[in-house]
Amino acid sequence: MTMEFVVEMGQRTIETALLLAAPALLFSLAAGLLVSLFQAVTQINEATLTFLPKILAVALALLIFFPWMLSLLIEFTSRLLINLPNYVH
Repeated sequence: MTMEFVVEMGQRTIETALLLAAPALLFSLAAGLLVSLFQAVTQINEATLTFLPKILAVALALLIFFPWMLSLLIEFTSRLLINLPNYVH
């Protein structure tokens, strides 16, 4: 294995991890922003109010994007396993 190969494999791995995490993080960010805006408008300062909307937003994101996330992960894993003999040499 060359240094370029290791760097490329690391980049692919990080890219895949970011793509898998992005939908849940973005939905959680949007829910947190909306709850914060609601709290600012109504002057409600309850720290625990943000947890349930964020959990529901992440669950919704996973429900919507799960088929895409699963296909992305299967593609990455199958590419990794198919090329495993090439990686050893």
